[in-house]
Amino acid sequence: MLTRVLEPEVMDSDEDAREYDAMDHAAVNALFVTDLLEAIADWSLKRPVQSRDVPRLEVLDLGAGTGQIPIELCPRVPQVRVVAVDAAESMLAVARTNMAAAGFAGRIEPVLADAKRLPFPSASFPVVISNSIVHHIAEPAEVLAEAVRVLAPNGLLFHRDLCRPHDETEFMRIVATYAGDATRYQKKLFSESLRAALTLEEIQSLVAGLGFTPETVRMTSDRHWTWMASTTH
Repeated sequence: MLTRVLEPEVMDSDEDAREYDAMDHAAVNALFVTDLLEAIADWSLKRPVQSRDVPRLEVLDLGAGTGQIPIELCPRVPQVRVVAVDAAESMLAVARTNMAAAGFAGRIEPVLADAKRLPFPSASFPVVISNSIVHHIAEPAEVLAEAVRVLAPNGLLFHRDLCRPHDETEFMRIVATYAGDATRYQKKLFSESLRAALTLEEIQSLVAGLGFTPETVRMTSDRHWTWMASTTH
């Protein structure tokens, strides 16, 4: 079993933000949003009838980085509004530029905040998502607990992250497969993130501690786990 090696919780240098934004996340982001929309469609059918028809869907994105997920989501859901939280001002600076260029500055609100201590009231968002924030956090349960806290009654949680490989051979295969053509610095970022990620068993244990069934977390690629759950408060 590979030992988890922590990386900085906040990628707040201009170089980090530029290099991260330059990496080719297009296919991964598109799949994330496709899977999210399928989850939202299924979740909507299970909500109370009086709650289904809403004029606008609010989504809280934790660790939004340079805004790639909200920018992918907005053209596919015309009524969506996204609050994009990140703890790194350098990431949000790039995000603001990206959002303006995409024409979604009015529908995406960048917020500088620590996902472990969100500046929002409890039960304030119907959908709370994250893509690749968990591996940055030394104590991920704190972020997950905050996601649950701000989730509205009958809300949807949709969180995805890298899964730490069990051995060095698998680690090297994943790096070669998905970062083989990246720059040296980008490969370094990906490798460090992979070593900092949780295993499937670790994340299942964390969600169980929050009162959710461990099976709500499952592997959804050879390098990603996804936690999808709804709540009734």
